[in-house]
Amino acid sequence: MGEGNFKLVANNKKARHDYFFEETYECGVCLHGTEVKSLRMGKCSIKEAYVHIENEEVILYGMHISPYEKGNIFNRDPLRPKKLLMHKREIRKLLGKIKEKGYTIVPVQVYFKGSLVKVQIALAKGKKLYDKRREIAKKDQKREAEREFKVRNL
Repeated sequence: MGEGNFKLVANNKKARHDYFFEETYECGVCLHGTEVKSLRMGKCSIKEAYVHIENEEVILYGMHISPYEKGNIFNRDPLRPKKLLMHKREIRKLLGKIKEKGYTIVPVQVYFKGSLVKVQIALAKGKKLYDKRREIAKKDQKREAEREFKVRNL
């Protein structure tokens, strides 16, 4: 993602807290005109979003795109399921992985790459409670070490 024309629209921070990411994929999204305009204004949330594979199609549920203010009859349902665009071989690979115990697919972020809307999804494995605690303890130690360093170097 080292492109100069990259603009983040929505980020799913909770997913990083709840899952270990194995692999990430970049997908296109089937959207309508007013949805794209709303995304350009940053009106998007993927907090409760999840991904399902049905009939070899990847569908994103729960992604909320607020209706475009200047739109009228062309506005779509904010929570309608959106089809993600991926290659067949990637979809088959994901299907095989999520049949294994503990794997799921979660949306990580929504962004513009040039003029195209992209969704980054991740093949993820759920974290246990002790994993989350360990991660929080590491963050606290790092924060404390930075604070000590800052105080010493004043």
